[in-house]
Amino acid sequence: MSYQCPLCQLPLERHPRQWTCGKHSFDCAKEGYVNLLPVQFKRSKQPGDSAEMMQARRSFLEAGHYQPLRDAVALHVDAIVADDAAALLDIGCGEGYYTAELAQRLTSHRTMTIYGLDVSKAAIQRAARRYENVEFCVASSQRLPFRDASLDAVVKIYAPCNDAELQRTIKVGGWVVTVSPGPRHLYQLKAEVYDEVLLHPSKDETLVGFQLMEQQTLAYPMQLSGNEAVALLQMTPFAWRATPDVSERLRAAAAFSCETDFIIRLHQRVDSGAVA
Repeated sequence: MSYQCPLCQLPLERHPRQWTCGKHSFDCAKEGYVNLLPVQFKRSKQPGDSAEMMQARRSFLEAGHYQPLRDAVALHVDAIVADDAAALLDIGCGEGYYTAELAQRLTSHRTMTIYGLDVSKAAIQRAARRYENVEFCVASSQRLPFRDASLDAVVKIYAPCNDAELQRTIKVGGWVVTVSPGPRHLYQLKAEVYDEVLLHPSKDETLVGFQLMEQQTLAYPMQLSGNEAVALLQMTPFAWRATPDVSERLRAAAAFSCETDFIIRLHQRVDSGAVA
């Protein structure tokens, strides 16, 4: 296994009911995950999204509106990851919507471990109960609890992460696949919230220690019911700026059309002496 202790960075070894490095131990939860987020690394009492945001995201994703993105990411990763790859990490995995598809596709013809990491204990609990073929952990994306050069690939969908940690944990020749919003992502939803709608800024994405090998755009329209539009709003940061009448207006709508605009980037880990 690829875990390392978040406190002393020694390798963690798995025992029947806990992970230990000899100095520190971390209990395995009954759902199967391990909590590798020491209390001193928490920025709040309950890190991660609120229960309302998680419920909204679950409802929206299970309706299938982001399935084209899930399929595209899994297809890209399957195409670039080596046949002898041993480990992939999904950072900010939430309740495992994308992680599960990655696990199903990649392990169908490889012997490898799929990890899912999130700072939200509630999200990881639900993910671990549902997807037994993934190793889930509660941890910080700023201090990845993985050994140096132990990962063949990392998937990062909207999730923040410390670039130095990616460089440390991913093998030379390995990959980071990122997803970020394109200029017109959720344009119509933003128009319901803001008086002046600004396009997402278009900027290059540079990861130290990696070479951008490919960039693609995935854009398609979504036809949502009123309740689905409300769920979409509640799972985005726009919800913090939306007045109550925005939700009421969306919920009352017979249908709501909204654009998606995703940018998928494939970055490959290069030797330390190479240009990033």
